[in-house]
Amino acid sequence: MIIRQETTSDASAVYELVKTAFASAEHSDGNEQDLVVLLHKSPAFQPALSLVAEENGKIIGYILFSEIKIGEKTAIAPAPLAVLPEQQRKGVGLALLAEGHSIAKNLGYGISVVLGSETYYPKAGYVPASRFGIVCPFEGVPDENYMALPLQEPAGDWNGTVTYDKAFFEV
Repeated sequence: MIIRQETTSDASAVYELVKTAFASAEHSDGNEQDLVVLLHKSPAFQPALSLVAEENGKIIGYILFSEIKIGEKTAIAPAPLAVLPEQQRKGVGLALLAEGHSIAKNLGYGISVVLGSETYYPKAGYVPASRFGIVCPFEGVPDENYMALPLQEPAGDWNGTVTYDKAFFEV
C-alpha cells in the first residue's frame, strides 16, 4: 500500500470510494462524498492534506484534513476518513491518519480535532478535546466523541470553540 497526495485525476474514484465507504456506516448522513467536493472548492482545503491509499493501482482509502479555527487560531480536522468496506480493519485508516498527521506537523499545524468514534480515534492518539479547552460547536456531542491530537510539543493553548468551514453546513 502506498499513501500519496490526491490528484485531480483521482476525483471520481475518491467520490465513489467515500460514497461506498459511508453507505453502511453507523453514523452517516449519506452526503460525505458531496462534502469532499465542496471542501475542494473551499479556502479550508489544503491539497497537501488530501491523501489516498492505493494498492495495486486501486484507491482503497481516502482522508481529507481541512482547516478549522479554534478561537482565532488555525488547526485541522480530518473529515472524511473513508476506507472501502473490504479493506476496513486492516490498518488503512490509521495509516492515512498517521501520514496526514506527519504532513500537518511539518506544515506547522499544532493540533487536529475530530468528531468521531471513541473506540477508533484513540488508536491514533486522540483524547477528549476538552482536555485542551477545545469546545465542540455542536450541541449534545458526548465528550468522548469530540477529540483532539496535539501535533507539536508542547501542545500549546487551544482554548476556544471550533469553527468549521461553511462547506460542513451546506451538505
